Amino acid sequence: MNDCLFCKINNGEIPSKTIYEDDMIKVFLDINPSTNGDLLIVPKKHYENIMDVDDEVITHSLKITREKLYPLLKEKLHCEGLTIVENNDYGQDIKHFHIHLTPRYKEDCLLHKFNKDILLSLDEVFKNLTEQ
Repeated sequence: MNDCLFCKINNGEIPSKTIYEDDMIKVFLDINPSTNGDLLIVPKKHYENIMDVDDEVITHSLKITREKLYPLLKEKLHCEGLTIVENNDYGQDIKHFHIHLTPRYKEDCLLHKFNKDILLSLDEVFKNLTEQ
């Protein structure tokens, strides 16, 4: 995908603040962070979303998060938690599969707001998801 921003970063055409890299993924600082240390895990190979990414890439990304990235964020930036998010289709600004790692701090005031007026009841959602 020659017009893909993340492919260009992976190819070195656009600079990044790379924190970790191996043959499968590149991890760099998000240029529009929500908190200090906001990271993006981006596969080297182009996948559009979770429906076409290899299981190996997902497994590897979470393993690196658990073994290297989260410990690094805790040690160096003293974060108190970590939010892991992955968007697909609507809400996915860059159509290259990626995982957001957002360090959480007690004073970060990062709120995940939503419109409760449009939510169905839990019973309705359960029925919709389990009906044959």
